[in-house]
Amino acid sequence: MRFSETALAGAFLVEIEARQDERGLFARTFCAEEFAARGLEPAVAQCNVSWNRARGTLRGLHFQAAPHEEAKLVRCTRGAMWDVIVDLRPGSPTRGRFVALELDAASRRALYVPRGFAHGFQTLADDTEVFYQMAAPYRPEAARGVRFDDPALAIPWPIADAIVSERDRALPLLDEAV
Repeated sequence: MRFSETALAGAFLVEIEARQDERGLFARTFCAEEFAARGLEPAVAQCNVSWNRARGTLRGLHFQAAPHEEAKLVRCTRGAMWDVIVDLRPGSPTRGRFVALELDAASRRALYVPRGFAHGFQTLADDTEVFYQMAAPYRPEAARGVRFDDPALAIPWPIADAIVSERDRALPLLDEAV
């Protein structure tokens, strides 16, 4: 695996190193030792999948409040998505900044999201599926979020006419959420 740190300290793009032959390919997508060697949380406490029927579906920006913050490894297993993370860590020099990148099934890339970040995505294709490996189990009472269209973040979502749940439309702005 190749790890490339993003502009937000502790968040990494993780790319596989595929071995190919006439049968297809084989690649490691996760190795606890390689994650730990880079100071990343290697624990997997829960795995989740999100299937999204239509292009333009937007989910997020979600996070878990202390002490239930989640580190996660996010991978697109079908279709394509524009993945966004926002640094919410108190005292971080990049607090309130975001990084966005495309993840798709063809590239098999993943994004490692450390604790203390909000996460969201918008699908770029119909029938997009997202797979999450979580370092902590989900706690409904700790579920929080930041509104996707917060002017303070000014995230340039690629598809203007997004499909967004009422719950996500009602999330607070960044300065009200944290």
